[in-house]
Amino acid sequence: MHKTKMLQRLALATTLMTALWGGAAQAVDISFFRFFGDCQGEYGEVTDVTKANGECGIITALTNKFNAENTIGAKVVTQTAEWGAYYDLLTATYSTGNIPDVAVMHASVMPNFSDRDLLTPLTKPIADLGIQTNDFVPAALKNATAKNEIYALPYDLHALLFHINMDLMKKAGLVNADGSPILPKSPEELLEQGKKFKEATGKYYIGSEAQSSEGMMVRLFDTLLWQQGVDVLSADGKTASINTAEGLNAAKLISSIFSEGLANPALDYPGSEQAFLNGETGILLNGTWGVDNYDTQAKSGKVALKDYRVANVPQLYAKPSVWADSHMWVIPKDDNRSEDKTKAALAFLKFLNDNSFQWSRTGHLSTRQSVLNSEEFKALPHRAEFADTAKNATSLPQIQNQRAVYNAMITDLNAMWLTGTDPQATLEAMQAGVERVLRRNR
Repeated sequence: MHKTKMLQRLALATTLMTALWGGAAQAVDISFFRFFGDCQGEYGEVTDVTKANGECGIITALTNKFNAENTIGAKVVTQTAEWGAYYDLLTATYSTGNIPDVAVMHASVMPNFSDRDLLTPLTKPIADLGIQTNDFVPAALKNATAKNEIYALPYDLHALLFHINMDLMKKAGLVNADGSPILPKSPEELLEQGKKFKEATGKYYIGSEAQSSEGMMVRLFDTLLWQQGVDVLSADGKTASINTAEGLNAAKLISSIFSEGLANPALDYPGSEQAFLNGETGILLNGTWGVDNYDTQAKSGKVALKDYRVANVPQLYAKPSVWADSHMWVIPKDDNRSEDKTKAALAFLKFLNDNSFQWSRTGHLSTRQSVLNSEEFKALPHRAEFADTAKNATSLPQIQNQRAVYNAMITDLNAMWLTGTDPQATLEAMQAGVERVLRRNR
């Protein structure tokens, strides 16, 4: 009898698989194109996601777990690319025919692909998978939607933060009675506190990438404009408000951070992170994606950073606001993709959605309200310290060529501390450069 029941259960499982897949499960490889780095040496065999840290570690472990546990014969084959070249390489795949089956995409870039019919519509497939779109926070669902069609599975909200070395802040006398850091509430206070910090510690007050295409200071510039109630770009993506009185306020403040010696202009992105971990910087200007890594490093006892804290980017002007974007998963459109590959790609998306809490361990804010409300999310380190970021997160409008706008701003803004360009000339160059890009949208 026992054997009979086992055979019956096996037959039922086979029937269900056939119903779901239109036949017996067959091995199928799907290509997964992403940035986030390559950490196969450390996490290539890890399937226990709780043992992984950081963006690269967690997405690698999630992929390994899916490959090890799925019952549909699917195997995800990962191809990584550098962040700066990623979208050029993804675009090139449509010409070469090597279109990936699943890819990561920023919300800010999606219109470049969805408006050209280069993404697979996902409204019906997501519903068929049982993914509840009403669980997505409204901003996330809006980011993933164009012309009433869902084109992506939203996965996070990532924003600019202050990462803080509390030992250095204590040395500078910039700590409140409750142990929280004293942070500026105006541009003047930022410069005053920066000078006090530098005099007391001999260290840089602010650390930031300042040499490469990451554009951390552009994100701060946008934040400062929004805090003054100015839209960097109009909703229709046709005009910019960079060369304005508010823009000059922002540019002068950023220029002063470097000219007063409060930040090191020689740092690239890895260098800014290393300087923070080495105890050479009081506050690192970087995103939510660094929280898990910095917290782990501080607790390891292997770096100079010991007492680590996180804070929302301070409100220096009238309106609370901070730069933000979203990572999403898409299925690039490929008319030659087989049905089995499509089903496997969708199964991978379902798996990623089911495990979205693990991704939120990076420091990113989950796009699922059920995860945000969960006790396990609230128990993650430092989340209460930057909870307001979710309310204040602000993005550029979803328009084509947004990434080109961003890149145009980087070159001219960086010139203030790299070549000594004055703030007004910087604004004029940024406005002209952005307007050249926006003309493509008219």
